[in-house]
Amino acid sequence: MTFLEQIFARLERASSQPVLSEVRDGSRVVSVTGGELLALIQQARQFVRARDLHPGERCAIYAPNSIWWVALDLALMSESAIVVPLDPRQVSSEIAAVLRDSSPSLLCCADATVAANVASAGSAALPIVLFDAIFVGEAKQAAAAPARHADHDAVTIVYTSGTSGEPKGVVLTARNITFMLGCTNARLDKLMGQRREPERVFQYAPFCFAAARVLLLTSLSRNSLLTLSTDLTKLSDELKLAAPHYFVNVPIFLERVRRKVDETIRVRGGFAAAVYSRALRAYLAKQGVGQKASVADSLALRLATAAMFPAIRKSIGANLKALICGSAPLAPETQLFFMMLGIPVLQVYGLTETTAICTMDDPAHPVPGRVGPAIPGVEMMAGDNDEILARGPNVFPGYWQRPAETAKALAGGWFHTGDQGEVDAAGNWRITGRLKNLLVLNSGHNVAPEPLEHALAARIPEAQQVVLIGNQRSFLSALVAAPASATATPANGANGNGPFSSSQIQPALDAMNASLPHYKQIRAFCVVHEPFTVENGLLTTMGKLKRDAIAARFASEIESLYRKKPA
Repeated sequence: MTFLEQIFARLERASSQPVLSEVRDGSRVVSVTGGELLALIQQARQFVRARDLHPGERCAIYAPNSIWWVALDLALMSESAIVVPLDPRQVSSEIAAVLRDSSPSLLCCADATVAANVASAGSAALPIVLFDAIFVGEAKQAAAAPARHADHDAVTIVYTSGTSGEPKGVVLTARNITFMLGCTNARLDKLMGQRREPERVFQYAPFCFAAARVLLLTSLSRNSLLTLSTDLTKLSDELKLAAPHYFVNVPIFLERVRRKVDETIRVRGGFAAAVYSRALRAYLAKQGVGQKASVADSLALRLATAAMFPAIRKSIGANLKALICGSAPLAPETQLFFMMLGIPVLQVYGLTETTAICTMDDPAHPVPGRVGPAIPGVEMMAGDNDEILARGPNVFPGYWQRPAETAKALAGGWFHTGDQGEVDAAGNWRITGRLKNLLVLNSGHNVAPEPLEHALAARIPEAQQVVLIGNQRSFLSALVAAPASATATPANGANGNGPFSSSQIQPALDAMNASLPHYKQIRAFCVVHEPFTVENGLLTTMGKLKRDAIAARFASEIESLYRKKPA
């Protein structure tokens, strides 16, 4: 069975059972049963047929996650159209560029304001239709079986995040998605075990990302209730309403949760803070991290495990069996923090070009700092410069209308990920950096910035982000993004004030540099009071650094770091 046939069969089995929900206003949940979702899909299919969209034509969806979004996505694929999901948080000019590249026959939007913005950005000639016009009236006939795709048939074009360079359209086929759903279902079966009651799943990442789409389609193909976030500013309230057993995260979200717990306990102070600090030290020592634990530390860990951690765990998610994390490397300390609370963090690694996933942690044996072994059926190896190469049924056939880039990416029959990594004896991979991000010093040394950025951020947890600079320079320096109240002040180990003064940052640098070779030592830093966000164009919507944009925005601050020889 193809993935669509699997989903339709499951929806029919769950005709009277809730399968999909969305949270509205952070306070109420609206659900549809399998039968109701099939009826919505049929409404959208009738609309598609009335528009005379032919098989293989592209149709773009530009809207936040919703029940209607899901129904339209399934309807379009069921009618053999190719879905182009757009990022609802991108600005109109970026969306217009993707539309020019994908040349869809139709753009579907949630509201008139969004449609007007796209039209004003240069896509006025593109037919635009609102969801209200699609889901009007009732389905005139019973839901029909979806079109049966051949393995090689394209079903969607997902655009990369564009962290470096122009976003590219990744073509994914029916075979790619059908294979991936088999893998994800098998791993979730191992996590959840045998259940009669539906699993509760939560989703906040937009469906324009391959991992979010894979979670959506996986959830619809198994006995689960998927609840969609509709307002990221009310995420905490939405999570309480959804009460999920698991959900997919990006590292920045888990880092924020950890910082919030740390800060809440620090402010409370007293006995609770003392027990927490000692318990954390004892737990890390048991995992072979940090200094040796004392007897008092071990007693504190026992006390916290019995009396403190259950309350913290409940505040994060009372039903959580695991948190799933991908998109970027997660700091091992953060993974260990959640493990200490009794919430496993299962990492996955992959790219849009690999249908989101190449590796998945084994729920029974997650290894902190690693992203698990290659999923069954996928081969991975380290090539030149430790670049990760992958091949298997998950690998895409090519980029949309970019034959030269496709040939380069798939040279030698392997997909060249552009990521660097290493694998241990048990087959668990660790991602060490990205080739495009390598900093090449004037000395000729190559430095992957990510491990150093994570290490420095762990030593100054109040920092919003840390970014290393040094390409074609004589030494490494760092931009430290502070809260808006901090003063932007360049420093070479001597200057700086505000919350991120040299008195706070320089000791962290000194301690870290002491164990590093000379070419990896960070010799200067600059505090910037503008955090890197999606809104100011310095982060992707999945929290990845836009390094070129950051370098351009803070060019004068960077230059000041290299005018004076570091102390």
